[in-house]
Amino acid sequence: MLISVVIPTYNGAHHMHTCLMALRRQTLVPHEVIVVDNASRDDTRAMITQDFPEVNFIQLPTNRLFTGACNTGMKAASGDAIALLNNDTEADEHWLENIAKTFAAHPDAGFVASKLRLFDKRDHIHSAGDFYSVRGVPGNRGAWQPDHGQFDSDYVFGACGAASVYKRTMLDEIGLLDDRFQFSCEDVDLAWRAQLAGYKCAFARDAVVYHKVSATGGGVLNSYYDGRNFIWLLAKDVPSEILRQHWRQILREQWGITRAALQAWRGEAARMRLKGQLAGLIGLPRVLGWRRATQATRRIDQSTLQKLLSD
Repeated sequence: MLISVVIPTYNGAHHMHTCLMALRRQTLVPHEVIVVDNASRDDTRAMITQDFPEVNFIQLPTNRLFTGACNTGMKAASGDAIALLNNDTEADEHWLENIAKTFAAHPDAGFVASKLRLFDKRDHIHSAGDFYSVRGVPGNRGAWQPDHGQFDSDYVFGACGAASVYKRTMLDEIGLLDDRFQFSCEDVDLAWRAQLAGYKCAFARDAVVYHKVSATGGGVLNSYYDGRNFIWLLAKDVPSEILRQHWRQILREQWGITRAALQAWRGEAARMRLKGQLAGLIGLPRVLGWRRATQATRRIDQSTLQKLLSD
């Protein structure tokens, strides 16, 4: 299997050397490594040109955020599968080899989730794949817990975008990241579209990537996009029977998020969360228009759908 690796970056030169050196050490050599730069003001371009001439470097004229950079790289990639990798990561040398083995062992999988561990606490999990709750919120399986293999299942709902790998044939059918999500939950939206279309997400328990966790993003910006995009996921991706069955839990969860932000409203992150929720509600009429196209691709039945969701 030929695997292209796409790395979005913005002012991340101080992370990039570690990330790219780890790719040089891979036991399965990447088909290509594509770095897409979101108009950085640091020396990213000079460093990569000098130290990593094998890298295909794409310079964007403006900052198109995470989804814009990733989609640019995915369109340029030519591998059988495309890996998205954050620049603040260090992949184990067997990462891509174990990704390829996981695809081979799970021919029904359209995408694969890596095992993300914390960069500075390497026996602890950041994400053993993504889950999606019937309460209408996504999350990382096993986050912050010591890794004893307790989350080593064969399949998961989705792959954390910090180290996710997608078959080209699946992307050709369902599309790339939804650029309207911009910064947060774009990987969850893609997982929903894949699952609805009948593609499974395999978990590569031995494909380990160490992640610094929001070293190049997050903060108040993440609070805004989480607030907005949690609502947009519900409106665009979650099938009607799930909404009808669990609407009370969904409303309680959203109110809980709102209440917590109101209680901490003096903090900038809390205020941004509230602004995000407001933007999510204001955008609902537009998002419901997107919903029709997403739900029209659905192939899985209700029983299969229910099994995908966590409590």
